Amino acid sequence: MSEAFISRSNSTTSLSSSHSHTNQQNNAFNPSVKPVPFQSFMSEDTDIDLNLRVTNYEDVVRQLDVYYGHVKRKILSFQGASLGLFPATSKDKKIADVRTSVYCAMAVWALYQAYRRIDDDRGRSHELSQSAVKCMRATLLCWMRQATQVEEFKQNQKEMNALHSRFNLEHGGEIPGGISMHLQIDVVSLYLLTLTQMITSGLQIIYSMSEVNFIQNLVYYVERAYRTADYGMWERGNKYNTGTPEIHASSVGAAKAALEAINGLNLYGDKGSASSVIYVDIDAHNRNRSIFEALLPRESSSKNTDAALIPTISFPAFATHDERIIAATKTKVVRKLRGHHGFKRFLRDGYGTALEDPSRKYYLQGETKEFENIECEWPMFFAYMLIDGVFRNDRNQVREYQALLKPRMKRDKHGDMLMPMFYYVPYDCVSYEKAEPNSQPRVSSSTGGSADDVFLWGQSIYIISQLLFDGLLQPNGLDPIRRYLPSYNRPRQSCRYSAFQGTASDLVVQVVLFAESIRLQAMMATYGIQTQTPHEIEPVQIWSPSELVKVYKFLGVDEALGLTGRPGRPIGSLGTSKVYRISGQTVVCYPLIFEVTDFYLSHDMALLIDDIRTELHFVGKNWRLSGRPTVCILIREDHMRDPKFTELLDLLAQLKGGECDGLKVRTGRLQNLLASSCIEHLDFYDVMANDMPMSSFQQLQHKSLGYQSLTDIPKAMAYKERSEDLSVFEKRSTPEVVDALRNVETLYGRSVLLGILLKREGGDFLVDDVTVNDRLRALDHQAGSLRSWKTVRYCSSLFEKLVHSVSPSITSILVQGKQIAIGGSTPETEVVLDKPLAPGQVHSVFYQQVARYCLYQAALQQEVILYAGKLISTTPSLFQGIIKFRVGWVLTAMEIYRRDFEEGDNVQLVNCSPSEIRKLLYKVLTIDEWAEDMKLSPFQRRQLEGCLGRVPPDFYLRVWQILSRSEDGITVCNELLPSQPTLSSMTMNEHNFAILVEGMMSRILHPEYRQVLVECVLSFQLIIVMSTILHRNPELSLKSAVDLDLLVQAAHGIFVKEVSAKTMREDELDMTAFYSLSYAELNSYLARATVNHMLTSEQISDSPCRVS
Repeated sequence: MSEAFISRSNSTTSLSSSHSHTNQQNNAFNPSVKPVPFQSFMSEDTDIDLNLRVTNYEDVVRQLDVYYGHVKRKILSFQGASLGLFPATSKDKKIADVRTSVYCAMAVWALYQAYRRIDDDRGRSHELSQSAVKCMRATLLCWMRQATQVEEFKQNQKEMNALHSRFNLEHGGEIPGGISMHLQIDVVSLYLLTLTQMITSGLQIIYSMSEVNFIQNLVYYVERAYRTADYGMWERGNKYNTGTPEIHASSVGAAKAALEAINGLNLYGDKGSASSVIYVDIDAHNRNRSIFEALLPRESSSKNTDAALIPTISFPAFATHDERIIAATKTKVVRKLRGHHGFKRFLRDGYGTALEDPSRKYYLQGETKEFENIECEWPMFFAYMLIDGVFRNDRNQVREYQALLKPRMKRDKHGDMLMPMFYYVPYDCVSYEKAEPNSQPRVSSSTGGSADDVFLWGQSIYIISQLLFDGLLQPNGLDPIRRYLPSYNRPRQSCRYSAFQGTASDLVVQVVLFAESIRLQAMMATYGIQTQTPHEIEPVQIWSPSELVKVYKFLGVDEALGLTGRPGRPIGSLGTSKVYRISGQTVVCYPLIFEVTDFYLSHDMALLIDDIRTELHFVGKNWRLSGRPTVCILIREDHMRDPKFTELLDLLAQLKGGECDGLKVRTGRLQNLLASSCIEHLDFYDVMANDMPMSSFQQLQHKSLGYQSLTDIPKAMAYKERSEDLSVFEKRSTPEVVDALRNVETLYGRSVLLGILLKREGGDFLVDDVTVNDRLRALDHQAGSLRSWKTVRYCSSLFEKLVHSVSPSITSILVQGKQIAIGGSTPETEVVLDKPLAPGQVHSVFYQQVARYCLYQAALQQEVILYAGKLISTTPSLFQGIIKFRVGWVLTAMEIYRRDFEEGDNVQLVNCSPSEIRKLLYKVLTIDEWAEDMKLSPFQRRQLEGCLGRVPPDFYLRVWQILSRSEDGITVCNELLPSQPTLSSMTMNEHNFAILVEGMMSRILHPEYRQVLVECVLSFQLIIVMSTILHRNPELSLKSAVDLDLLVQAAHGIFVKEVSAKTMREDELDMTAFYSLSYAELNSYLARATVNHMLTSEQISDSPCRVS
């Protein structure tokens, strides 16, 4: 192949991409005009016609033919003859790799797009397009054979149910031995994204409705990427290479991009009918978007950054258009991973290094330390960065990476340029490279270095980059759906289906108020609140979210493949804000917060009011579709009887004014708002064919007009009861329990006695001809009406009820890099959740583990997690510095706050309403905002902060510094954090290290004591004093483990000796008095104890530490 393939000299011709259409036309037929490689790839008109006249036609054809020969020799010659898949390397004749196959198809398709701009291509564009189609269809057919696994994966995201990433090259069968069973969400997402691009360009890839249904199920497959731990782009999971998957930002971002791209796509192209359109759950897309942006610039818990993020934030995914996030992520990747020969995949990556043992699939514990500073460098990412520069129209970046890429390429006997897989440090140079990074020469891998062993993924990216660089391919040709542009800048398409078009800066949320009855409507009108009844909006119907779920179950159903359609997941806030057209009917859907469930939260009007505000702001913040969101608010007659109904009226009056806490809203009649709404056509559903009964929100009928004002409405009674201890009946006989049940007057007392009978005799046991279950249901209903919250929570726990959104709330907390500890307040009674769980698994945790310690805690802790999940989604800063969210300790903090700062004797949290629990949670999380105004004592603040488990930003960094100088490690409450293998297997800024430290800190039983240890770091004492001493004396190290408990005891001893001699008896100076000292006083004692320990206890060794 000629030097023209990569040359940037004027002798190499390319397409002119002038900003002026006039210049293009004038230069098109002027043979004297020599086009200059890479001027500006962007035209002022971003919707460039692919068939524009080109400059210097003959030279362009000749250059394209050079690329054609290269693609034939280095890509297509390795395509499987019978099936059409590609191997990872040309040397492999048996195994096809899906990721490589998609990238090869992409490179072939890119050249096809370039050929489309010339008139006479001698049939080459057709050949190229069909080769790409063959590869994409081969992948699809291989996956369709695994349709049963897709069906299982929709319900349970386990590795055993994942689609394979490798198949037999010739017949597409599964690879024996399971080596192909790698859960890689980003591979499926990449396929969907590439499929969308190719179909949009005009290729026909999908042939049948079974294939359409399967693609729809692939959408369901990737929708839960935000909560699915996978093996990532490198098929290794965490960086320790122990076979453990984790949540990767690159996988979540790829899924987000794929969902955004394929939404509303007709798989048959322009000629397709409504039956071949793909639908995406906007709430699933939003969860992936928010989690992806929250993870960045970090890749995962073990990887602080990763080169896999480059193709995620840039070509081909373009998963975010937030320039701040893009800049932070790209800067971090370049700073930490870029070398002279390419990018490292991630820090301490041992793949391909001279020290890696290729005979072992997994690494030994701490082995990754051996690969530090000698990680292989992959030149493929220079090509990715070049492509990124083209799409960003950054000429300097394009030139920089072209200059870096050119010397790393190899030339084979045909003159073709080859992309080596990586460059590694030779074994003889490893020790020198470790001592002085970037000082030793690197050698290219055998893979990619010769014509007999082509690295096809890298070769494909190289071809795409050079097509762009030489101006033969425009960015719009490579990205027909304009992923590189923010959604609001993409060409708007006239389409029946909702499309992602970005969010207007002044978005208006439309609100429609529905009254359950005419008399309720009349009463609301008395207060100036205009509502509509279901009869007034006919033929429009009002559905619950559960009815919409029934309709979506028919989407993607295919009996031949065994696919059942959309899983029965609830429709979220964004999905219920659309207006639906279903088989000729117009349907609006109210949010989940108005769904009447058997869980007790619906009895709290104050909670509902807060939920309405939160709902409106959530929709306003996260709306990404064309058209305005329409939120339906239901007002039921039961709401009128609540003492806090006037607060709901105040909120509705505020909405009528066009504003809700800074959010623009517009209330009005539904008929007037439909024209500006986001309308979704569910054309796949046929009412006549499916014959499934659907129920809509029904209007209540009354004989009289009824109430004229709130004063006419009977209010719910305020219920109070005395506390009783009935635990003695657990040891009494059943007749005695039944007799007590007949005589007890309090609701809670009856619930306890019925609970004893339920456990002992079962729910069908008869008491006065009524079963225990029936009595409990009646009691639960009565307690809910009377707002007896302790009784309601106890009954809910007896019935083992699970709030509908607790599982998503757990996921929301976990994906923010947190852990959740539920149960008691000690390590023995806590259950730590570190990965998302299905609802069934969540139910098991609460009622098989938490309930056995305290029954009503199973319900109360669900509330806290539910509220925390919403708060962390809307205000993640509240949880900054908290790695492990310990629900039991958080409840303790709330009890402390009520005890010290709220009047009344009702301290027990179980007696508080759900809205009060939510407010208390918010209060303790915002302690910094009110601590000074409310004059918290040092002891009170230490208790509250210790319960939260919040630490300052540099806390874990300081722990690492001490650990790196201690020969044995750090001890807290007899729990040792060892120096080895911690320092060898982890890095300083690694998220997993913070989790490990929290595991040690969890042994502490008293929150104020925990805060004293953390406080030492905060005020540059104890740990910081030690690290400062060691920093100034790097030759010093600690002989034994640093026992933090002994240091605190020593500080307390100094305090006792000094203060008892002045004012108090020594026996009065317990730890409480020590914890009550001001921050300055306590830290002075800690500092003195630390210095004494360092200098007088023979802890210091002159020999350097083994790991520094």
